[in-house]
Amino acid sequence: MKILVPVKRVVDYNVKVRVKSDGTGVDIANVKMSMNPFDEIAIEEAVRLKEAGIATEVVAVSCGLAACQETLRAAMAIGADRGILVETDVELQPLAVAKLLKALCGKEAPQVVICGKQAIDDDSNQTGQMLAALMGWPQATFASKLVIADGAATVTREIDGGLETLEIKLPAVVTTDLRLNEPRYATLPNIMKAKKKPLETVKPADLGVDVAPRLATLKVVEPAKRSAGVRVADVAQLVDKLKNEAKVI
Repeated sequence: MKILVPVKRVVDYNVKVRVKSDGTGVDIANVKMSMNPFDEIAIEEAVRLKEAGIATEVVAVSCGLAACQETLRAAMAIGADRGILVETDVELQPLAVAKLLKALCGKEAPQVVICGKQAIDDDSNQTGQMLAALMGWPQATFASKLVIADGAATVTREIDGGLETLEIKLPAVVTTDLRLNEPRYATLPNIMKAKKKPLETVKPADLGVDVAPRLATLKVVEPAKRSAGVRVADVAQLVDKLKNEAKVI
């Protein structure tokens, strides 16, 4: 069984994001970049399935600039067998990524696609669902537990107020939640081995996919700073402020 895992290069989660002075986007100049944390969880889960003898190959895929090779090497250091980079300098939006992944699924024929539920830069939470729709595959999102056996995947997912367990037939798309696993640290020997693992580079045109943006970002602004708290004299004043100033009651 082959597992395909998309990984995205994003601003490291420890970095404080700054908005450009002209409001056109986020400043990423000289900023530390790393693999999207939810994608790390997806890679870890795929590698664990391989170590358990359920999967035979784990293929990591990234779409974007040439620098995404670093992200693929990090995935291979965790345990992915090889990497595929869809290289483009065009701003990629979820639908474009889903179409690229669909083309790669047609080429690679994986039985399972495991991806992070969302990227921490745009928080779109759309690519996995769009890929499932394009492929006509069943999907299970926000997985906190994954068991694959007998051509089906049993997925426990977190919902409001509890847990839901689904069984879906393969091939399928699964998106990972935070509590699915804890990714391992890549050891130095594995980092060195990852440098020798195969990494294929293709262009969107090679896959027959138009990745032109369909949405335009008009303006990016930082969240408004929270105002300082105030001390009230009694309950009556508190109720008055909640009713007339905060307008929450």
